[in-house]
Amino acid sequence: MSLVIAQVVTLVLLEDQRDLAVRAAIGDEAMGRAVNVVRLIEKVPESLRGQIVSAANSPLVQFEIGTVPVVDHASHDARGITEARVRALLDDDFSRDIRAELHEIDSSALPFTYLEPNMAEQHREMMRGQLLAVEMQLSIALSGGDWLNVSTRFERPPFQWPQFATLSFGLSASVILLVLFWYLLARVTGPLRLLADAAEKLGPEQCGPVLPSAGPREVKELIQTFNRMQDRIVRLVAERTRMLAAMGHDLRSPLTAMRVRSEMVEDDETRDSLIASIVEMQHMVEETLSFARGLADAEPQQNVNIESFLETLRESMLESFTLIQGDGVRVRVRPNAIRRALRNVIENAQRYSGGAEVSYASVADTVVIRVCDRGPGIPEPELERVFDPFIRLETSRSRDTGGHGLGLSIARSILRGHGGDIVLTNRSSGGLCASLILPIEA
Repeated sequence: MSLVIAQVVTLVLLEDQRDLAVRAAIGDEAMGRAVNVVRLIEKVPESLRGQIVSAANSPLVQFEIGTVPVVDHASHDARGITEARVRALLDDDFSRDIRAELHEIDSSALPFTYLEPNMAEQHREMMRGQLLAVEMQLSIALSGGDWLNVSTRFERPPFQWPQFATLSFGLSASVILLVLFWYLLARVTGPLRLLADAAEKLGPEQCGPVLPSAGPREVKELIQTFNRMQDRIVRLVAERTRMLAAMGHDLRSPLTAMRVRSEMVEDDETRDSLIASIVEMQHMVEETLSFARGLADAEPQQNVNIESFLETLRESMLESFTLIQGDGVRVRVRPNAIRRALRNVIENAQRYSGGAEVSYASVADTVVIRVCDRGPGIPEPELERVFDPFIRLETSRSRDTGGHGLGLSIARSILRGHGGDIVLTNRSSGGLCASLILPIEA
């Protein structure tokens, strides 16, 4: 908009300069005619001077030979420009007196007092109501003592917008500006678009390609900072995941040894208690390793149909669930990871309420898979805390009534790795509903 306004202002200024140029040309034409008349008069006999003046007269420029100058006072010519122009045309080196006067006149008057009314009206219509604005009078001394008095008036030309010229100017300026803007914006938005895509795909499981530094200096610095941040995040998560996996793996050997030694305990009650504790610890280690594998999973993404995907999952589970059909929608996911997240959530619903009801729907640019049950629900303050690793609201610690508190943590990690999330809400009719949100990508 700023450039458009600037172009309009430029057109107005150019039009004003055109007016000045036209007025200057009219004035130059009048001065040139006056100089030619002076030269003719001074070369012919005095008896022919009247005929020359009569032939030179026109409706807009009047010539008269007199004994006194019309301009009888100091020059009103701004900076002597008109006088200097006349002297230059006459090749005069100040050997004669030349007087000039320019002043504004009342535009409501007729163009010339000596014009006939019909001709004056035609002149007014031709100039679109903008009548004479400047009057110029010249008094040029002739050889012999007489004066050539010249009177002329020239007006500001009417404001005009040549349609074809304006249209061609607008089209050419638009094409040039569009090409320029396209190039400049592409240098900024191109790298930013790549950066946005890379930020959307950034996950803890793998490092994306290093983005090339391109664009203005600020954009280059931003891309370089993103590359360093991406590398630090991936290395940090990978190091912690490896440490967690190593700890879980190293615990297997001593737990196995403890299990063997516990079998040698003679007291049945003590032996059963030790074995139960060791088995529980082994299950916790397995869950920890599973959690670590979930964070480090680098499975490639695929386009899947949610309806077919959920149907296949229902057939593969030992305990089936109710699937409510929805609109057909495809999403780009890592199938095994999403299958594991859904299995964890559905098994939680089956464990605590005896069944699960699964539905799906497209909402804006996401697909929402809802897993609902008719169980006791979760207290509102605990809805977020249950996503922490090893958090169990069921306090019996029995593996028959609950796992080790890693299922929801793994599910949320997988969903967030896809750019989505998982949200728990209590149903007004009783029970819990888990909403798994996944972004839809082309």
